[in-house]
Amino acid sequence: MPTLALPAIRLALGLVTELRIDVNHTPDEVGSELDAIRNRMSRSSDRLYGLPEVRTDIPGLVLRHREADGEYYVYVVDLRRDRVAGYTVFNRLIEVGRRADPYLRAPHSKYAAPYQRMGLATAVYRWGLDAGLCIMSGARQSEGAHRLWLGLARDYELGYVDLRRKRLSYLGRAVDAAVLGDLHTRMVLLGRGWTLERHMQATGMTWSEGARTQQELG
Repeated sequence: MPTLALPAIRLALGLVTELRIDVNHTPDEVGSELDAIRNRMSRSSDRLYGLPEVRTDIPGLVLRHREADGEYYVYVVDLRRDRVAGYTVFNRLIEVGRRADPYLRAPHSKYAAPYQRMGLATAVYRWGLDAGLCIMSGARQSEGAHRLWLGLARDYELGYVDLRRKRLSYLGRAVDAAVLGDLHTRMVLLGRGWTLERHMQATGMTWSEGARTQQELG
């Protein structure tokens, strides 16, 4: 399977546990949005025109990216078919406090049906993680997104946190089904160069009692 010019993509092998399911958009809705983005990229007066471009090892596919107000937009463009295959946005999180805001982003992706299951979103996530971004899941995930996160956990440290009243509490590297199903429970993947201790200090994240015991036991 071809990949982007990024570290190799690895698929999750573990069984997907119960989770909150995100709302799915229809292929027509996604296609219309991606067509609109492609049209904007062709207009010289638009901010999407002339974005920096990164080659990939898939013939005809390139990445175009931009940053706006601390959020990162990565578009996968199919030059041969003159269309946008999809995009991932690394959004700021309004749920976290000011201290944690610089150190956490929430990725959200949309890809056209013909480009799904090619590993494009996974590779773009790796692009961000390898650049040092630390990412947090939303309150809801699709089953595909959940598998993606579990796959990335093979190469990046994954943990679970409780987020409420703009405060973060570390729950550990594994949680039971009841905790996973709580809307306050989120997944966090640490980018290259980060350790758990350093990230907790930077964000003001505290230990939950169970996580502290789990860490001490190794």
